[in-house]
Amino acid sequence: MKKIIYLLIFTIPFSSSLMAQDGKPHVKIFSNFNYDVSNNNNNSDNYKEFEIKRSYLGYSYNFDDSFSTKVTFDVGKNSAGSSYTAFLKIASLTWKANDNTTLNFGMVGTKNFKFMEKAWGKRYIYKSLQDENKWANSADLGLTLDYKLSDNLSLDFQVLNGEGYKNLQSADGLMRSGAGLIYKQGNYSLRASTDYIPSEFDSLDDQVITTLAGVMKMNSITVGGEYNIMDNTGNILDNTKIGISIYGNYKIDDNLSLFGRYDKITSEDAEENKWDRSNDGKLTIVGVERKMTKGVTLSLNMQTSKDGQRNSEESSIFYLNIECKL
Repeated sequence: MKKIIYLLIFTIPFSSSLMAQDGKPHVKIFSNFNYDVSNNNNNSDNYKEFEIKRSYLGYSYNFDDSFSTKVTFDVGKNSAGSSYTAFLKIASLTWKANDNTTLNFGMVGTKNFKFMEKAWGKRYIYKSLQDENKWANSADLGLTLDYKLSDNLSLDFQVLNGEGYKNLQSADGLMRSGAGLIYKQGNYSLRASTDYIPSEFDSLDDQVITTLAGVMKMNSITVGGEYNIMDNTGNILDNTKIGISIYGNYKIDDNLSLFGRYDKITSEDAEENKWDRSNDGKLTIVGVERKMTKGVTLSLNMQTSKDGQRNSEESSIFYLNIECKL
């Protein structure tokens, strides 16, 4: 962490000179206060704490109209390091070959749940379903391609190491790949996609994630949803997981809105057994959001969850979330 801080300090003069040209720094911070109000806890056990969940620090630069680059560090509570560990999340070169074709190479942002994350629109409060449940990584080493077929239709492809930005490529050298199709018409957008992880042993065990997602905007109301099915989870034949997420937002005025979200994840094997009860479950989020000023957003919300274990107890946690971005 100290090395990264020293690196950022050292590069400030250089970055400042670039900013006068075609460069731009970017900073994003997610923080919160949370208080457990679950009925199953005694008052003495109800925890409360302040947290900084995540910070993104980075810089982007345009070489010309066709080539640009972006570097982003992810600083947060990561199991792979200390309480606050910095990882290189994005280090990519972008080539806009023409008006219809864009390629990204290096440590790139992945396509798996970007559409859903944007539709949900509240990453600082809670990750999208696939991201939260680790069905895919938000960034990875590889190549992505976006191709615009028409004003309404576009394709995207990706080939990735598959290990994520916090891990190196494993010795087997198997690649994760995927493709998506986005259709936009008026106030609604749809995306259908597939994600593929080959098995090291048998192609019958290849893991495949199929997703159908959509979002519709109607005046002050935005409604979105997604249906995800993961076949051969973890490259284990017939182990299936299904994830559903529905979210909505009602805009009261330019700065104030009400929102809600519901997630459900289930598992099933060939014999219809729920093989992953501890990671199955339901989640409900309801809250209010206010834009305090440019770059600062605050939310008060209640997050209620229950896993798929038999006789499990419901957890209810009150959150005050804050997003600051530059």
